[in-house]
Amino acid sequence: MSSALSITPRPDLHILVARWADDGLTVQLQQDYAHILALAQEHHLARWLLDVRRRDQLNPELGQWTTHVFYPQAATQLEPQHLRIAVLCSPGRLAVYEADPAQQQYLAYGLEPGRNYDLRLFIEEGVAMEWLLATV
Repeated sequence: MSSALSITPRPDLHILVARWADDGLTVQLQQDYAHILALAQEHHLARWLLDVRRRDQLNPELGQWTTHVFYPQAATQLEPQHLRIAVLCSPGRLAVYEADPAQQQYLAYGLEPGRNYDLRLFIEEGVAMEWLLATV
């Protein structure tokens, strides 16, 4: 796990909170995601708040990997719980998502209904937590 990542399991809320203080190389971020999944499995937590507000580099390779590979695999490994992922973004990051065709493609894929996971983007933590805590 990178020193830029802090993970807080919240079994009382049935949520796992992961916050990055900085960016990292794709391979390191992939290892961070694997660590998040391991802790989620250990604590039986399938509702995740991923705070990426301080990760300012947008890597299309990572976007493709998370939405097409990692999230589906994580969802399968957390069954029978349903994986819900609230991604907390800065307004600037959302603007980049909207301007980058590759990022738009990966987000559209990840946000589509019918995936084995639910993914939503938020700029306000309170709203993200409300969504995570809502009964599915």
